[in-house]
Amino acid sequence: MGAAMRRIHVGNALSAFGLGFTVPYLYVYVAQVRGLGAMTAGLVLAVFAVAALIVLPFAGRAIVRRGPLPVLLAALVIAALGALSLGLAGSAWSVLLAAAALGAGQAVMQPALATMIVDCSSADTRSRAFATQFFLQNLGLGIGGLIGGHLVDTTRVSSFTLLFAIEAAMFLLLVAVLATVRMPHSPRLEGAPASSKGSWKRLLGNRAMVQLCVLGFVLFFACYGQFESGLSAYGVEAAGISTSTLGTALAANTLMIVVAQFAVLRFVERARRTRVIALVGVVWAVAWLAAGYAGLGHGSQEMATAAFVSTYALFGLGEAMLSPTVAPLVADLAPEGLAGQYNSAFALVKQLALAVGPAVGGPLGASLHAPYIVTFVLFSLGVTYLALRLGRRLTAVQDQPWLARGSRVVSRGGAPVEPVAAEA
Repeated sequence: MGAAMRRIHVGNALSAFGLGFTVPYLYVYVAQVRGLGAMTAGLVLAVFAVAALIVLPFAGRAIVRRGPLPVLLAALVIAALGALSLGLAGSAWSVLLAAAALGAGQAVMQPALATMIVDCSSADTRSRAFATQFFLQNLGLGIGGLIGGHLVDTTRVSSFTLLFAIEAAMFLLLVAVLATVRMPHSPRLEGAPASSKGSWKRLLGNRAMVQLCVLGFVLFFACYGQFESGLSAYGVEAAGISTSTLGTALAANTLMIVVAQFAVLRFVERARRTRVIALVGVVWAVAWLAAGYAGLGHGSQEMATAAFVSTYALFGLGEAMLSPTVAPLVADLAPEGLAGQYNSAFALVKQLALAVGPAVGGPLGASLHAPYIVTFVLFSLGVTYLALRLGRRLTAVQDQPWLARGSRVVSRGGAPVEPVAAEA
């Protein structure tokens, strides 16, 4: 890794560490500590999603025009102000405004950092770079949440103010770390159309990217959109899982990612990307079947607990397989100079899935247990189908980037009308 990539990874870890301090405790802080009630706390979580949906379409154009680094620095300052304001806010309106600023800044960080990784990597190092990013994000979130849990005291508002101040400090520290980064020019890639102003019409004309966005929506809806809503509600209501066991399950998810990430990478780097994603669908279908056994299998409580924790661990295995696969594929489908817009579009799809997922999965998981499991087993198998279908539209190098190793020039941009068939 060059100096720029090392700083980008440090930045990813710092931002995740700061978010880990506050995200698990946001609902408790607004509803109980500030005494603003469950309704306001729910609105705060909704504001995060709405702010992201509003700013992401503009973030892509800004990244294309200004470059990812200036956009990232502006987003970090806005997020820092939002975090600090959230720790000091005492009324419903001030909490909502602070949450909007934090949510908007946080949303723009994702595509900006992803574009910086694309610009600082080559085709044969990109998968490893995104795997490292995902590894450090989960490690930072886990450590931040662990330390934050020991600092908070629901009887003292000042303890939460300290948490949000630390989060703001992490964002500002990240500004200092990245302000001196010297970004290289994006590598010139063969077959890319002439660079021009980014447009949503051009993106929507890229059939492979549209299919990848549909696949991404299903991925995020069936996994991340259920973690803290439908699946947890199902575990409590159907499987009799305690809140402490939910924490253990989330820890098992993080531990699986940390342990498996680089071991899985060896397999992923030599396999077709779409077949790896298809395999993730199968793994997640097994995870949902394990959840079904936990709640519907009528076994002992110990077996139900083990099956439920295994569900989260299997989700972690699938996530470890996706991190070096999906994000680099988004980058390789983007025409030269438009990686920022493509990353923003995919982040927008992710936010939509994360907004819809809890709204659908929460009530379903809490009350209709068997239909909930069947629904998401089918969604997971849908991931497999959509991934294999996408594979027919990609070029050989887009689906198997290791074919281009040994050459400095690889194919990039929208898939051609008649994609080259990949060799086995």
